[in-house]
Amino acid sequence: MAFYFKGFPRVDYDIDKNNKTMVLTNLTKRFTIKDNVKDRGAVFYQYEVKDSDRPDIIAEKLYGDSTLDWIILIVNDIIDPYYDWPLTQQNLENFIASKYGSVSTAQAVTHHFERILSRQIKHTDGSIIPERVVQVDETTYNALSAANRRLVTNYDFEINENDKKRKIKLLDQSFIPQVINEYRKVLK
Repeated sequence: MAFYFKGFPRVDYDIDKNNKTMVLTNLTKRFTIKDNVKDRGAVFYQYEVKDSDRPDIIAEKLYGDSTLDWIILIVNDIIDPYYDWPLTQQNLENFIASKYGSVSTAQAVTHHFERILSRQIKHTDGSIIPERVVQVDETTYNALSAANRRLVTNYDFEINENDKKRKIKLLDQSFIPQVINEYRKVLK
C-alpha cells in the first residue's frame, strides 16, 4: 500500500498551529476506479481470500508485483485494510475475545434469531441459489419449527461478518496498465 501514496502531492502543513510547517503527503486526494468499470463482469475475477492471504501476497501472485496491493483494495472499496480486510482466524479469535470478554462468552450469548425462508440450493450446473433468512424476535423464533429457525450467537455473527469480507473481486491483469496510467493522470 505504501506505493499507492508515492504519487500523491506533498503539501506544507502546520500540524501544531505554531507557524512551523512540515511537508506531508496530501491524503485528501483520492483515486477510484469508476463504478461503470467495476460493474463489468469480464474485467474482474471472483476470489475467496484464504486465511494466510494479504493484499500484497495476492498482488504478487496475480500481477507479479506486491506493490500493486492498492489496486486490490481500491477495486473492493477497502478504505481500512485492518478492519475491512478479513481477519485471520487467530486475529478474529483475539478480536472476539476483546469485544465480548472471551470466545466462550461470545459463543454463549445470543446475537439474534433468524427464520429460514429457503435453504441454499445447488443445481447440477454448479449454480447456487443462496439461503434466504430474515431476522425475527424471540417470540416468533420460538413459534417456528426447529427446521425453520436458527439462533445466531455473537461468535457466529462475527464469523459470518468476517466470512463476507472473504469474497473479493480481482481486476484482470490486462487492465493494470490502464489503471496505473489513470492513477498517474489523476494525481498530477
